[in-house]
Amino acid sequence: MVAPQVAAGVVAAGAVPLKTAAKLSVLVIDDDQDIREYLQDFLNAEGFEVTTLADPTAAVERIRDEVFHLVVLDLMMPKLSGLDLLQQIRAVDDDIAVIILTGYPSLETASASIQHEVSAYIHKPFTPAEFREVIARIAKKKGLVLRREDELHAAIGRQIRELRKNRLLTLKQMARRTNLSVSLLSQIERAESSASVSSLFKVATALDVRLTDLFAGY
Repeated sequence: MVAPQVAAGVVAAGAVPLKTAAKLSVLVIDDDQDIREYLQDFLNAEGFEVTTLADPTAAVERIRDEVFHLVVLDLMMPKLSGLDLLQQIRAVDDDIAVIILTGYPSLETASASIQHEVSAYIHKPFTPAEFREVIARIAKKKGLVLRREDELHAAIGRQIRELRKNRLLTLKQMARRTNLSVSLLSQIERAESSASVSSLFKVATALDVRLTDLFAGY
């Protein structure tokens, strides 16, 4: 069963969803429908794309045919145990992150999981905060937690606009200095258009700053 404290809602009040470069894909394998539905709601709220499976025997084929960044796997399932499935998964993909869930933790299963390089071994019940922390740690280790691309464009636009105004330059003056159109410069500042490296270099030169200064600390 999922921890009682999560029954009232999937995302805890004030929790900030993970920020990712794109929708990361998660495969949840658990014969317990309540767990599947809970994890699907939780992970969707965190910005992930979620696929759920009740039948563990169908998992390897899905992993072989589709791209998943993370597998959340129950340890005790009919037809095929989580450890046996983990071994099969590693035979087709030795890099994919795997989280083991179990209501019956033991030193034996924990050791066996570690041998197959699981990313985390989580005891049921667990809280949203605990699960979020585990996913954040795994994603960071795998290089998956990144700022969204649209946030980067917005940050660059704000930085360019601020630098331009600090130098008392109009968009028309910037257009003359960069040989870029006023329309394009305006779109870049409003994050309505993604600027090429060449365009950003021209803007940085016109503002007398380094190219990296336009990225606002990203």
